[in-house]
Amino acid sequence: MRKFVSAALLAAALLPAAPAAAYEISSYANVNEDGSLRIKRKTVHLYGIHIPDLGRTCDTRKLPKMCGTRAAIALDFKIDGFVRCELLAENADGSYTGRCFVNASAFDEGDDLSAYLLEYGWAVALPDAPVAYQALEKIARARGIGYWGIPVDRIVPRN
Repeated sequence: MRKFVSAALLAAALLPAAPAAAYEISSYANVNEDGSLRIKRKTVHLYGIHIPDLGRTCDTRKLPKMCGTRAAIALDFKIDGFVRCELLAENADGSYTGRCFVNASAFDEGDDLSAYLLEYGWAVALPDAPVAYQALEKIARARGIGYWGIPVDRIVPRN
C-alpha cells in the first residue's frame, strides 16, 4: 500500500500544472483609440493581433464622433451590444489580453473580433497567434485590403 501511495504522489508531482483558469466577462464595450476595449472598467487587448498605428481617422456618423486608428473605427462599427471576452492573461500595466466575441448566442460562440480585424486587413497576426489568424492576415494582404492597400475611406460614386 505504501508503494502505491508513493507512486501516486510521484505521478501527481510529475504532471504538469494546469494553466491558470481564464475567466469571462461580458458587458457593453467601449472601443479605445488604440483598438483595445474597455469593459467593466477593464482594458482588454485583443488576443493574437497587433493593431498598427498608421494614422488616425474619425467616424462622424456617431455623436460624439469617434476618432482613433482605422482598426478602432472598424471595431466600433462591428460592436453593437454585448461583448463577451475570455480573459487569458493580465499584463504588467494592469490591462488584460483576451479573446473577444460579439453576436454570441446559446448555440454559437459569436464573431471573433481578432479574426474580424485580420480578415479586413486592420491588424497583423502576432508570431505566436493561431494558424487561422496567420492565414487571415495573409489573405487580406494578398487581397490588398485594409492596411495592405485599398483605402477604406475612399468615396465610390453611385450610378
